[in-house]
Amino acid sequence: MREDKARAAVAALRDRGVMAHLEQPGVYRFGVRVVIPDGRQAIWDTDGTAGLEAQIMRDNVLVGFVSQIPGSEDFDDAEVVEAIATTDYDRA
Repeated sequence: MREDKARAAVAALRDRGVMAHLEQPGVYRFGVRVVIPDGRQAIWDTDGTAGLEAQIMRDNVLVGFVSQIPGSEDFDDAEVVEAIATTDYDRA
C-alpha cells in the first residue's frame, strides 16, 4: 500500500471510530494496523501484494489471518476502508 493511501485509510477509519494506525514494517512499506479490543491487532496490507488481506497478531505472534478479499485489488479508497471497518475479526 502506498503511504498516502495508507494515511488516508487510517484517517477515514478513525472517523468511523476504528482504532487504526499507520503501520510501517520497512522502508517504503506501509499498511494499516487496527487495534482489536481483545488485545489482538490486524495488520493490513504490508506485504506488497495487490489484494487486501490481514495478519492477526497478539504479542507479536500470528494468531489468525484474513484471507485476501476477492476483487480487492481493484478497490477504491472507500471500499478499502469499508472492508477493513466491517471485518469480523472474531472469525479470523
